[in-house]
Amino acid sequence: MNSSSSSDSITLTMWWPSAVVVLLLLTSNLVASQSIIKTLPGFTGELPFKLETGYIGVGELDEVQLFYYFIESERSPKDDPLVLWLNGGPGCSALSGLLFEIGPFTFNYANSSGNKPTLELNPYSWTNVANIIFVDAPVGTGFSYAITWEAYNVSDTSSAAQTYEFLRKWLLSHSMFLSNSLYIAGDSYSGIPIPIIVQEISNGNEVGHLPPLNLKGFMLGNPLTHRIFDVDARLKFAHRMALISDKLYESTKRNCKGEYIYPDPSNAKCIEDLQVVEECLTQICLAQVLEPNCATESPKPNKFRELSVLGGNFIDIHTSTPEVPGPWCRNYNYRYSYIWANDKTVQQALHIREGTKTNWERCNQSLEYTENVITSIDYHRNLTKKDLRALVYR
Repeated sequence: MNSSSSSDSITLTMWWPSAVVVLLLLTSNLVASQSIIKTLPGFTGELPFKLETGYIGVGELDEVQLFYYFIESERSPKDDPLVLWLNGGPGCSALSGLLFEIGPFTFNYANSSGNKPTLELNPYSWTNVANIIFVDAPVGTGFSYAITWEAYNVSDTSSAAQTYEFLRKWLLSHSMFLSNSLYIAGDSYSGIPIPIIVQEISNGNEVGHLPPLNLKGFMLGNPLTHRIFDVDARLKFAHRMALISDKLYESTKRNCKGEYIYPDPSNAKCIEDLQVVEECLTQICLAQVLEPNCATESPKPNKFRELSVLGGNFIDIHTSTPEVPGPWCRNYNYRYSYIWANDKTVQQALHIREGTKTNWERCNQSLEYTENVITSIDYHRNLTKKDLRALVYR
């Protein structure tokens, strides 16, 4: 070894401990915001898995406080992958993913009544084989909040950057997971921000951001990929599902020339066809066309052309609980999350900071959020050139 390389080796050896000390000092305030939850209202006995909740501050002055639920793998935490999970919306709480999709517990609907939802274990939880961080992002989602009004103004790109910052800080205070394979996952609207987050992580690793993240890939369920193409494709889907006639389909295609979201307002034939399409879909649940068309959590005046992934007819499901058994409705099950998450004893158990949320919503549709990325296709193209695994599922 020559003198130059020897000098470099000494410098590197001296630099690493100093860097670690600085990074630990920077994150020492984060440890205090972490809490281990052993019991939860509605669940009998102690939780049979490790649940941690907490806040991570992001932004120049930590003005954004992102809330998370972390559940260790029930198999081998030190060996199993680490997954960061986001729900769609934008503005849908990660608690929705935890309770209704991939988490270790859900509501016991048969034994829940009135204002006392009960919980039961989910045998199909992803936490059987993975460590999962469920993050309420962007800011304003779930129990996440900001300490200034200005900090609530975020976009696809700025929120993705904040989530990347969250992950780096979280891993610094959970260094035992730094070597675990890392995957970023989510569904629905997350098809836009997640590829951006993955790109942020990849770029950060390349320029030497600390800590280096052991990124292995990403997973997207039923993702939004292109704001215009995805929604325009609903016409073909509606036709193939026999929701509209051959005649109406061909007429709409011919008159609108593929422009269904933003048609030319002077194109009377196209506008007329789209109105008929809308009438045909009035009683259809667009999110799940084979399920009953039930009340949803927000009004959507134009179901076919609505850009949001949340569609349906508006009834206040927070208070309108059917007393007489009727057709099963996915959205009626959601009401239990409102009752449970807004219960003061639940918030105390989860260590929610008092006064930071007036009312928890499964999907907050009043976010100050700018959708500044039309499509994530270019991100997908770039990420396929890297040594990453990708799964897109329906």
